[in-house]
Amino acid sequence: MTTTILLLILGFIVVMESAIPFLLKRTIAFGVTIPEGYTDNTVVASYKKMYSTIISSIGLLSLFVFAIWANSNTLTEEQIVLTGLAIQFGILFLGMALYLYFHAKITQLKRTNNWGTDLKQIRIVDLAIRTKDEMLPTSIYALPIVITIGLIAYTATQYGNMPDMIPTHWGPNGQPDAFSPKTPFSVIALLLIQLIMQGMLLGFNALIKRSGIKLNAAKSKSSQVQQLSFRKYSSWFLFMTTVLSTILMSFLHLSTIHDGIGNTALMLAMPLSFLLFILIGTAIYAFKVGQSGSRIDVAFEDEATLGVTDVDDDQYWKFGAIYVNKNDPSIFVEKRFGVGWTVNFGQPLGYVILFGPLVLILVITFLL
Repeated sequence: MTTTILLLILGFIVVMESAIPFLLKRTIAFGVTIPEGYTDNTVVASYKKMYSTIISSIGLLSLFVFAIWANSNTLTEEQIVLTGLAIQFGILFLGMALYLYFHAKITQLKRTNNWGTDLKQIRIVDLAIRTKDEMLPTSIYALPIVITIGLIAYTATQYGNMPDMIPTHWGPNGQPDAFSPKTPFSVIALLLIQLIMQGMLLGFNALIKRSGIKLNAAKSKSSQVQQLSFRKYSSWFLFMTTVLSTILMSFLHLSTIHDGIGNTALMLAMPLSFLLFILIGTAIYAFKVGQSGSRIDVAFEDEATLGVTDVDDDQYWKFGAIYVNKNDPSIFVEKRFGVGWTVNFGQPLGYVILFGPLVLILVITFLL
């Protein structure tokens, strides 16, 4: 089962990494703004193909070799896990290195050929667009939090019946493999981590809802449809993640209180089902929606406005991937390479949102 899970995750990483250049807006390539009229440049297109070919070739070869190696009978589970993780990180680092290489190449190409200097840079603002925003209300994210608080209260009533050793970690087979002595803190530690994650996702939805909606200067009508769809499905994806993680962690917690609630098959099925739902949901979100809704079909023809292009904000993107703009009030902005959202490091609250939950989870883990 361990090998199967590692192969599943590795295959997913290879597919997603290979596809990324084609899931982005046409006006962004490897973190560089491409002005209207240059989005179909053959050199840029060749860089995208080279990136995908290298990642997919090396990734699939690694997957194939690892599958054969991991099925050897002489290996321990620890060896398989460490090697599988090393390959996964290796593919991610390869993607990062290639990204930086092509980012530098396109930046130089754009500068050498003075792309966009003949176009007027404008920013389209639609004051009525927020009335059409269909993101989920942030209040709905409070429902899983209420469930977790209820579980904490229920745990207090069951404290005397709980085992002397409390599970704190579960293996790939769904069985606990690490424990801490029973204390009032250790019995609710998992639920506290769950609360932090739920609060974090609630915060993500609230801040994305407040973020700026950037319309394409040349095709404002079609980009409006795509932007609103992207925001709506981002919100649904976050909520799905909240619900699934709540179900999984609540089940693991209840299996500690009630020993007979989860048989061997169910303990195996729950984490595996969670993993599959997350991977499938991520793939659907990425391939059906794309970054900024770029893969959403628009039902009408939107004639391009000639002579204009989006405002070039490349100077705020360090290496084309890290956004630092203190003049932009948005805490979350759309990613430039990848599908989803990233933090504006020009706003102090961005650091709190990103690192605060991680620090709290590490503190809880350290205290166990």
